[in-house]
Amino acid sequence: MKRDPVVIIVVAMVVSLMLVFGFNMARKSKNNSVPGPQTKGDTAPDFTLQSLDGKNTRLSDFRGQAVLLNFWATWCAPCKIEMPWFVELQKQYGPQGFQIVGVAMDDASAKEIADFAKEMGVNYPVLVGNNSVGDAYGGVQFLPENFYIDRNGKLVARAFGLKSRSEIEDEIKAIIASKVTVLK
Repeated sequence: MKRDPVVIIVVAMVVSLMLVFGFNMARKSKNNSVPGPQTKGDTAPDFTLQSLDGKNTRLSDFRGQAVLLNFWATWCAPCKIEMPWFVELQKQYGPQGFQIVGVAMDDASAKEIADFAKEMGVNYPVLVGNNSVGDAYGGVQFLPENFYIDRNGKLVARAFGLKSRSEIEDEIKAIIASKVTVLK
């Protein structure tokens, strides 16, 4: 019985892809065991990261403000599309207690990230991210990935990938409308 070499190659490729996919899913499954804000109302994990000007910045520094926590990278094409929107939205809604916080999740140096942010006209804090912060947020698997956090530090929404400017703005309006809860 003669076997077609094309069939053998195709089968070998399919088996290889299944193995790679399986190992990748197992790794992601392990990373997803790290607790992170998965549902509305969860408290957004606090973290400390270095800003592009070298200062340590904590997410909790923004408590009392509505926050869009944006995980992005310099190589991410959809991130480059939404960044000019973020610049405009920060200008528009910043006076209402809104703050965008960018977390760069790539291997570029702080200088490269700073040059990129300057080129994009970024007017909000950019922090140099790491895997442990990504893991704290349930494993950042897609870029951009946005977390909308209310004034009390609670997760209101999570968005994967590029959304329309109007969808982003609707989420911003929702978190701006949240009231700060004062604990006694």
